Amino acid sequence: MIDQFGRSVEYLRISITDKCNLRCVYCMPLEGLPWLQRDELLSYEEIEQIIRVMAPMGLERLRITEGEPLVRRDVPELVKLLAAVPGIRDLSLSTNAVLLAEQADALKAAGISRLNVSLDSLQEDRVDRIARRPGSYPKIMEGLAAAEEAGFSPIKINVVLIRGENDDEIQDFAEITREHPWHVRFIEMMPTGANLDLSSQQFVSCAEVLGRVREIDALEPVPGPFGNGPAEYYQFPGSPGTIGVITPMSHNYCDRCNRMRLTADGQLRPCLFGDLQTNLRDPLRAGEDLAPHIQATLRIKPERHYLIQGSDSGSGGLVALSQTGG
Repeated sequence: MIDQFGRSVEYLRISITDKCNLRCVYCMPLEGLPWLQRDELLSYEEIEQIIRVMAPMGLERLRITEGEPLVRRDVPELVKLLAAVPGIRDLSLSTNAVLLAEQADALKAAGISRLNVSLDSLQEDRVDRIARRPGSYPKIMEGLAAAEEAGFSPIKINVVLIRGENDDEIQDFAEITREHPWHVRFIEMMPTGANLDLSSQQFVSCAEVLGRVREIDALEPVPGPFGNGPAEYYQFPGSPGTIGVITPMSHNYCDRCNRMRLTADGQLRPCLFGDLQTNLRDPLRAGEDLAPHIQATLRIKPERHYLIQGSDSGSGGLVALSQTGG
């Protein structure tokens, strides 16, 4: 699938729930969101039908995400359905890992090969403070251990930096890559309706991150792992893991964007931010051909996002970062 700017779009983020079992301070309001009703959600079979239309159009890679996907029941069953679609060559999952330990083996057997795990501190009290769900840290670490044991590769650790909260752990996170074949990625905080003060006052740029990491040791630019997306990767000499930076605010990477997003209620969004979307759920349930709707969405994919630090004007009305399907 080629958009109007010549970008090849072959990657889809599939949000399967809007719910999450954490309330991370930069992501979701403590009180949560107005949750979708059951009949508003796409069923697993409906998601499969959409992917079977998109795969012959050029879709190759899928990531299951949003909110926390593992709070929805029977995710391995969805993975099996999607893994059987001809043309799909890569299936990955984004998770906070709280529920991962008990599902890691089943997810790997079903067809998930790669994981992105959110972890914003290596200190239990800080994880409790950031995630606002006490007791999460041991479960996350159990999930990571189970993921390694199950054989997921690569495992990427996503760290959202908050000045004055966890930015003093930049070097500690970098040191992990000497011990584990993990890919630690530092992500610049993006503004939404729920985090405007935080994102404007406690923002940490990835240029600062690399400066602090280089205080430890030299860094070598390296190719990223499969599915590296927008991250730029570096490595300490001889280390099994890598250090990545994702710079949506300081240096956007929209010129090479290759993705769209399917929301949990069946809206196809050509940009993770912004308010452009096409309703696929209702035409699907009405028995319509979805291909024209998908092509129309591809034609309106914008050239770039318009996020502004400290403002929600470019976020398309999103309240929570979880609504981007990150």
